[in-house]
Amino acid sequence: MPATTPPPRTIHGQFVYLHPLAVSDADELREAIGHPEVFAGGYGGGPSGFPPTPQDFRAFVANYYPWEKGRTYAVRLQGGPAADRLVGTSTLSDFDESREHTHLGWTAWSPSVWGSAVNPEAKLLMLTEAFDSGFGRVKLQADALNSRSRAAILKLGASFEGIVRRDMRRADGTWRDSAVYSITIDDWPVVREGLVSRLAGINAPWVPAQSAAPSGRLAP
Repeated sequence: MPATTPPPRTIHGQFVYLHPLAVSDADELREAIGHPEVFAGGYGGGPSGFPPTPQDFRAFVANYYPWEKGRTYAVRLQGGPAADRLVGTSTLSDFDESREHTHLGWTAWSPSVWGSAVNPEAKLLMLTEAFDSGFGRVKLQADALNSRSRAAILKLGASFEGIVRRDMRRADGTWRDSAVYSITIDDWPVVREGLVSRLAGINAPWVPAQSAAPSGRLAP
């Protein structure tokens, strides 16, 4: 089937559901991810990109996400003691329909759900959306210095493709090298089964596997 950019819509899983993020969600998103430890690993340009005030965070939301060309999702808990709580965000963007390429990124989670079912199920839902829309390659990337995020991408089942040197500026003005990974339609059956198995092995889906995450850790 030809690749077609997916329409904005709500996507339901077992533990979370995704809906199009709006600029008006900024204050609620700040409650979830507006913490220095979320930015410490490289999100939003790294530690210097952390927006400290509500006004700063609203400006960050308005300018950081690819609103015009992407599908940026708010991720909320489905069921459990905190149903409907916004716990993070992730995006599908850079849709190249002719080459059947897209990019999954801009992901950040509340520290309260690190190690839970949130990240694997959100990624399962978004990858399903991409491949069901006819895309054949989904790119994922991280700052080459961010070993935890790189390990998390590999844990999804993505393949390492290489380092793009001097790829983009961090918020402090230094240049970041990007570690690039991908999942292709040929990889997808094995990757999907791996994510389904991970979710099946989580007994308390809304509770982190550890009571506290180390400073600077990003969700696996």
